[in-house]
This record gives sequence, C-alpha cells and structure tokens, in this order.
Amino acid sequence: MDSNFLAELHPKIVHFPIALLSTYAVLEILGILLKKEYINKCALLLFCLGVVASFFAVLSGNDAFSAFQFWTKESTAVLNEHQKYATFLLWFSLIVCVLRFFLTLKKKFNGYKKFMFLIFSLIILFLVYQTGEHGGKLVSKFGIGTETNLGKSTNNNK
Repeated sequence: MDSNFLAELHPKIVHFPIALLSTYAVLEILGILLKKEYINKCALLLFCLGVVASFFAVLSGNDAFSAFQFWTKESTAVLNEHQKYATFLLWFSLIVCVLRFFLTLKKKFNGYKKFMFLIFSLIILFLVYQTGEHGGKLVSKFGIGTETNLGKSTNNNK
C-alpha cells in the first residue's frame, strides 16, 4: 500500500463530512421548527454518518500533513487554523451526537433541549465553514494536496 494512501484520499473524504454535517444542521433546524419527527430522525442519521466521516477526514488529514514537506511560515499558520477547527468540529460533533442519540433513545428530545440542539447545529455549521475555508486556502493558495505536491508530477523537462 502506498505510504501516501490516506493523504491522497483526504481531498475526496473531506466532502462527506461537509455535506453530511451541513445537511444535518439544516434538517435539525427544520425538524425542530416544523415539529416533524421524521425530519428529526433523518437529521440524527446524517449526523451520525457525518461524525464517522469527520473521523476519517481528520485521520487522512493528519496523513496529508505528514506527506507534504514544503511548509512555510504562512502555510503552517493556515494549517494550524484548519487543524484547530477540524479537531474542534470532530470532538464537538461527537459529543453532541452522542447526547442527541441518547436523548432520542430515551425519548427526552423535547422542550428546551431541542432549542439547545438548534444552537448546536448552528455552531456545527460555523465550524464546518471555518474548517473548509482554511482547508480550501491550503489548496488554492499553497497548492497543498495537489498531485504536484504529493510527488506525482511528471517530469516535463525533456
């Protein structure tokens, strides 16, 4: 297996937690505001899948960090912000997801608890945005994660 296997998967994997957690947040808000139980259940399913996808995104991101060798002071600063938001998103989402699952299982997802999850879902949206913004900057501004920087470019100097 290629030593950069997870690093190469990172750009593909990251889109899953972005989509799943963003959709979760929208469905969570809609389910609460519209008082539709089936929307709440769909939101919880997407949330659980999004947390699992986030774990793999962070795991592959750590490998991508190790695979890239040309860090500058500026790119390292952006990376640190990206890692900070990604790690916080993963842990915050995991804790909120476990709490949400427990409350749903015990049939206690009601009243002010729903309002708390409305706030939690907005925080998750913010964290998804910030993580993606900084990750996108690593690619667009510094070329990190591109084939050239993963050592796959072809030699065109014949």
